[in-house]
Amino acid sequence: MSLFLFLILVALVLGIIGFAVHGLFYLLIIGCVVLVAALVHAGLRLRRGGRRHRVAR
Repeated sequence: MSLFLFLILVALVLGIIGFAVHGLFYLLIIGCVVLVAALVHAGLRLRRGGRRHRVAR
């Protein structure tokens, strides 16, 4: 879950910088790509169920 939150935070920061600073539009695009990657990651984790398999000792 922390990776998802970190990716969302990175996407937000890149998006704001890309929108605010003239000539750095590519950062907005990178932020959108990171946001989509975070959503796909979260979707795959929810689809798997979130339970972890323990190794038998």
